[in-house]
Amino acid sequence: MHEVDLLSNIGLAIVAATGFALLARALKQPLLLAYLAAGIVLGPKIGFGLIQDEASITLISEIGLILLLFIIGLEIDVKKLFSAGPTLVVSGVSQFLICVALGIAFFVLTGFSLGGNGRFDALYLAVALALSSTMIVVKILYDKFELSTLPGRITLGILVFQDIWAILFLSLQPNLLQPGVSIILLSLVKGAGLVLLSLAISKYLLSRLFTFIAKIPELLLVTAIAWCFLISDIAGEVGLSRAMGALVAGVSLSTFPYNVDVISKVTNIRDFFVTLFFVGLGLQIPVPTVPLLTSAALASLFLVATRFLSLFPILYFMKNGLRASLIPSINLSQMSEFSLVIASLGLGLKHIDSHVVGILTFVFAITSVASTYMIQYNHQLQLIIAPILGKLGFRDIDSQSSSGKETKQPKEIVFLGFFREASSIFHEIESMQDPDGKPLKDRVMVVDFNPVVHSELGRRNVECIYGDISCLDTLKHANVDRARTIVCTIPDSILRGTTNERLLHLSRHLCPRAQVIVTANSLETARDLYAQGADFVFIPRIHSARYLAGIISGSRTEKLEKFREQEISNLLDRHEVLG
Repeated sequence: MHEVDLLSNIGLAIVAATGFALLARALKQPLLLAYLAAGIVLGPKIGFGLIQDEASITLISEIGLILLLFIIGLEIDVKKLFSAGPTLVVSGVSQFLICVALGIAFFVLTGFSLGGNGRFDALYLAVALALSSTMIVVKILYDKFELSTLPGRITLGILVFQDIWAILFLSLQPNLLQPGVSIILLSLVKGAGLVLLSLAISKYLLSRLFTFIAKIPELLLVTAIAWCFLISDIAGEVGLSRAMGALVAGVSLSTFPYNVDVISKVTNIRDFFVTLFFVGLGLQIPVPTVPLLTSAALASLFLVATRFLSLFPILYFMKNGLRASLIPSINLSQMSEFSLVIASLGLGLKHIDSHVVGILTFVFAITSVASTYMIQYNHQLQLIIAPILGKLGFRDIDSQSSSGKETKQPKEIVFLGFFREASSIFHEIESMQDPDGKPLKDRVMVVDFNPVVHSELGRRNVECIYGDISCLDTLKHANVDRARTIVCTIPDSILRGTTNERLLHLSRHLCPRAQVIVTANSLETARDLYAQGADFVFIPRIHSARYLAGIISGSRTEKLEKFREQEISNLLDRHEVLG
């Protein structure tokens, strides 16, 4: 009978989770919220009580927890972490520590316990709120094509460091009731020993084993899962968290060439059990009383504030500029799903009670929904916050020159923005010369708000104005009105706050006699830009960097009219062929 109830409960959980997931998809909300909502509706505390035996779901969902952490470990790029620059290292280390310190102080002052009677409410709340959601952040930044931008890379780097901090906390978690120095050191030694053992076996044994079975996909999958549960069991036997063992197992395989294949196969199994995990977590959520919701709202506001306080000053004083310092703070302003995992483990260890889990669950719901929109409109938010910070004395990288300092001699060729294609085009320009034998690059100026670009071009003796290309004042300061050729090689999918069409009209307004080159990703967009008066439209999938560099070089001495007519004719032919 118990087995029948178990299967029935699992069936109800999956059906309800699917229904709420479809609704969340329609409303463009995170699926994890749907799974939590399914647990709330099915559970005995708030919902209809369709599932009374919470332990049955919780037991099965622990498998999902182990697989979830195994996948997270597989996705941690250790090599990339160690090759990170000082900005990522300093911000990644300091963000977690500052957030936890501020969190402990805040929650202790608001009445939460820190070790009294075996309870660690303040510590768990502080640690949980210091972690951000990799799942939400990466998904939205990927959809916005921002993962490869400077703010995107900083955001991803900090998320990787948060995973490392989570590993360290998991290694200490079972021994919090005995927080002596010797106990903590012993936990760290056990954790380090487990990591070294896993890496050694992975390097000298598993690498050969995986090479041997690489052509048998099902055996590759079974072996990877077996390794996950083996290290997880070893961790449990030596007094560490099984979840930490699964994470370490994943990290030890992350450098293998097969990890992508393993991830793709394990993900399907994981998703089933993870769904049950979050439904089971929803079953344990208490009735949302006014004090509970008030605490969750205050904790959510505190989370957003501490992201800014822990990230912006560090990034700003490392000379990343206002934009690259603000956007990662906005991107990371939510609580991680991994925080719910830590809270669930703490609940099982009796470190916290269901009230704390309830607060964290509502914080996760509030910040997940809010950050979905915050990340979507991060550039607009940055444009609102930056002037306020400017009035408080935070000056941008090139603010001194823009506030009246004499500028250099105007350049004939102005690049508006400097991204991948511009880098390739500039590489070609560097090998070109004027008719009088001088390097053509000496005629070029760049306007961009990426401090890395600013630094690199400065090193190569190329003038670069730090600023927003969508801002009229920035372009006036850059003396764009004196240019012969204005070039934007960034497509609309990458541009933020403007479009190629707007830049075309802005350039025409500032410099009517200049020849304007803009970029399009589609043939239809290219035709529209030509109709709007563009002298040449660069289409990356059709034109090479060398071809456009030649166009730019020739534009200084002759009109682009013949190229324009030829390209419009070619576009019409291509449109007919593509149909």
